[in-house]
Amino acid sequence: MADTDIQQQRSLEKDPSDWVTGDEPATGAQDSYLHTLARQAGEEVPDDLTKAEASEKIDELRQELDR
Repeated sequence: MADTDIQQQRSLEKDPSDWVTGDEPATGAQDSYLHTLARQAGEEVPDDLTKAEASEKIDELRQELDR
């Protein structure tokens, strides 16, 4: 996918801080993926993140790992 396609897709996505359920605990899938990415990046992440926080951290780690 071209960089412009990725940027356009991201601009259409809702900001996690605006999610209605953003304050709920991260889902099992988010938690698993987040810990996998963190392990690959050599980082540790807290276990008590909200859905919004987990989503933002996943995006951060994916960018760091160039995924």
